[in-house]
Amino acid sequence: MKKLLSVLFVFLLSANSIFAVDMSKEINAATDKIMPKVIEWRRHLHQYPELSNREFKTAKYVEDNLRRLGLEVKTGIAKTGVIGILKGSQPGPVIGLRADMDALPVTERVPIPFASKEKAEYNGQTVGVMHACGHDTHVAMLLGAAEVLTGMKDKIKGTVVFIFQPAEEGAPDGEEGGAALMIKEGVMNNPKIDVIFGIHINSQTEIGKIRYKSGSFMASADWFTIKVKGKQAHGSAPWGGIDPIATAAQIINGLQMIVSRQSELTKAPVVITVGKINGGVRENIIPEELTMAGTIRTLDAQMQKEVHEKIRLTATKIAESMGATVEISFENKTLVTYNTPELVKKMLPSLEKAAGKENVYETEWTTGAEDFSFFGEKVPSFFFNVGGMPAGKNKKDAAPHHTPDFFIDDSRLDVGVKAFCNIVFDYQ
Repeated sequence: MKKLLSVLFVFLLSANSIFAVDMSKEINAATDKIMPKVIEWRRHLHQYPELSNREFKTAKYVEDNLRRLGLEVKTGIAKTGVIGILKGSQPGPVIGLRADMDALPVTERVPIPFASKEKAEYNGQTVGVMHACGHDTHVAMLLGAAEVLTGMKDKIKGTVVFIFQPAEEGAPDGEEGGAALMIKEGVMNNPKIDVIFGIHINSQTEIGKIRYKSGSFMASADWFTIKVKGKQAHGSAPWGGIDPIATAAQIINGLQMIVSRQSELTKAPVVITVGKINGGVRENIIPEELTMAGTIRTLDAQMQKEVHEKIRLTATKIAESMGATVEISFENKTLVTYNTPELVKKMLPSLEKAAGKENVYETEWTTGAEDFSFFGEKVPSFFFNVGGMPAGKNKKDAAPHHTPDFFIDDSRLDVGVKAFCNIVFDYQ
């Protein structure tokens, strides 16, 4: 049955391509006309970012702009999610276009006039808030596509669903959120979406360029927590206790041996990162316990399973060797972001219309993760990157995502708007 569906999907793509009308000139003209607004939207959102599941003002900003276009609008999906529905003049497929809205607990230090000064509470701490992953640009590009496509709705066959998603970076502790919750609450069903596309800005790809990969593109992400339990003692007499901090240090080293000595890296990459450690209250007290947390990135489902087993074994045995015990838990955050090969082949000309054939190229897979992958589990999908690095800059000098110095040149966000719009007309 799965093979039959795949053959049918390829046939439908081929049939559609015969009747596709090239709308790229009209799209270019309409996009160029609204670019000042797209940049204005992006800079407003950048200046007033909000954390995951707290995108209340962002959602209202999106809602107001969609209602201004006369679209059918639904709000409150997955807490703060917003969708706009554009019905074309003729029957056709239902195409989903997605942008994420949330920012990160990062304090910005980029010297731009619209830099964020926002503060918020995150896991009991007061933190700076910054669009340090470029979701502000995603929202602006999708709003731009909504405006351009609304102006051409008499030529659209089918329906376009503009999905503005909260909490891509992960919901706060104890909460649901993101793409998985949007799907759980029916975003794919009313109307029933046939295919979905998404964009991510990239700070180390030059403006005006698009990069993509067919098949596995971005890694799955699992979060893990390891609680190390020892025995409290005075810092002057460690032999009287069991040191969970020293034990944790050995476990962290052991986790890296899983990557460098136990994983078949020629098959697919594996990354294990410990990003948080909490333990101890005073310099001269060895604490009773410590908790560390991190992420696992894999691009192969079997390797993902094996890494979980190896983490359990490594942490448990190292702890036992030092007289400690461990409690280990895992939480799956994303799946592998998989681009349907037939869909990529079909839509590649759309990207080339948006950026120029010479500016569109296939890249290697990346160990970054995206919860867009949950949409791709339901329907054929295509997720790609748009460049945000200033022209001529060496990518080694460009600050990576999730850092205080992350910077996006927003002068070529038109590439993303045009890509979304060309995709809609070329797919129908």
